[in-house]
Amino acid sequence: MSSLHHPTLNTTFQGHRAASAPSTHYRGIPYATVPHRFADPSLLTTYGSTTDATTFGPRCPQIPVDVGYLLREPEGDIWFSTTEDEFACTNLDIAVPDLADSQKGTKLPVFFWVHGGSQVVSYGNAGSKIGDVRKLVSQSVADGTPVVVVSVQYRLGIFHVGDSETRKNLGLRDLMVALEWTRRYIGGFGGDAEQITLAGESAGAALAHAMVVMGAEVRRVALMSGSLWMSGPRPDAMGEAGVRGPVREKLKGFGGDGDLEGAKVVDLVRAQKEAGVVSVFLQVEEGLKDWQTKTGKVEELVVGDCEYESVLWKNGVDGLSGEEIDASFTKAGATGEKLKKLYHINKDRASSARHGALDLINDVLWAMPTWNLANLFKQQRKTAYVYLFDQANPWQASARAHHAVDLIYLFEGFDISLNPAGQALAKEQRRRYLEWTHGRQPWSADKTCVFGPHGRVQEVDGEEVKSQRRMREIGEIRKLPFAEVLGVLPGLIAGRISLHN
Repeated sequence: MSSLHHPTLNTTFQGHRAASAPSTHYRGIPYATVPHRFADPSLLTTYGSTTDATTFGPRCPQIPVDVGYLLREPEGDIWFSTTEDEFACTNLDIAVPDLADSQKGTKLPVFFWVHGGSQVVSYGNAGSKIGDVRKLVSQSVADGTPVVVVSVQYRLGIFHVGDSETRKNLGLRDLMVALEWTRRYIGGFGGDAEQITLAGESAGAALAHAMVVMGAEVRRVALMSGSLWMSGPRPDAMGEAGVRGPVREKLKGFGGDGDLEGAKVVDLVRAQKEAGVVSVFLQVEEGLKDWQTKTGKVEELVVGDCEYESVLWKNGVDGLSGEEIDASFTKAGATGEKLKKLYHINKDRASSARHGALDLINDVLWAMPTWNLANLFKQQRKTAYVYLFDQANPWQASARAHHAVDLIYLFEGFDISLNPAGQALAKEQRRRYLEWTHGRQPWSADKTCVFGPHGRVQEVDGEEVKSQRRMREIGEIRKLPFAEVLGVLPGLIAGRISLHN
């Protein structure tokens, strides 16, 4: 056990000393109070004389999911903690690196991590091997680029969606309060509140993007495999029809009155599962208006995608016939016909149609948004660094560079020593991110950094990018009415997303 007295909060945090890394971890620190279900979070500013921060705090109640399934993870149990509490899940973990005597007193950059999980699951939080921050902190010390890492828990699923048009987007509100808490108090842990890098993956990246749009006070943002282009704010009517309404009906089927606020936690989670609510989304609000054109107060962006993001819909799309896929495109009229040619959609060739459908999903929700965001930042005279992650799964290369595979390498919470090329890439990935948190270039802004395949890390120009992403198809999509392009997707993706792919 290690302790730290925080002068501003006037409490002594009892932390966990990491045996495998030169760092101390203060876990499960509550940053907000939630007085009742669907209430806005209130910044927590008062603590007792001693605060136990030796164990991970509870996560939000959620549908049990095998989060290692998609990653092909062979090690069995990956959780350090699985306790759940809807009111105590507003907590965060802080990892503080050891410093040499000559460095003590120096304020360190902060890496503020938002986990993903379709806004329904804790996917990549510090309480699991997927988001284990120890190797990142350890390397930061070894490389001479020490950082303080903050990993945040927030409300998910129906607890995040809320129960009305006015009580909604609660997980996003939690994150904004967590960031405010960090800016106020991270100095007591040796962090620099003016040098915060906000980072997230998948749904975590979409939420990080939303935080930027809402004016988050951060210097840098890393959007890994996600943005509001992937999962943007939707009308309140969709929140009612797609989440709240179905959950209410299931609750009534359990013998209740359908009251979301009064239902038992176990019934809410069960209702969400039986209603098939396997992902949720942000709902429109004033702070998210015109998100397509806003870059907030951020100065620099790192943005990128994995080669096979659309794996999340593979099983769902594989269940469609060639005729069903063709029909989804046909609904978009002339735009759909052009897309059929671009993506080789033939109703008589189901295999080709399925591959084409997944390719379109990949390009519209991930690959194209990467360049949309990079271009937007550059248009506003800000700096954007683009990467492509093409390193295959370390245990099952045939699974390709699928969605979330980059987390295996970035945090390396799993043993990948049987894949030395991948291990070397992981170290180089962390080195570049750590350099960036210190205000240095991770790679040239006029190049694209490619991670993989086969352990390669290289900065390439536009011509090589064309060989690794469908840039021709993306260019053609830009010429089409985008609303009509999006109109193809519901028939392909609605209700078919799964982490079990």
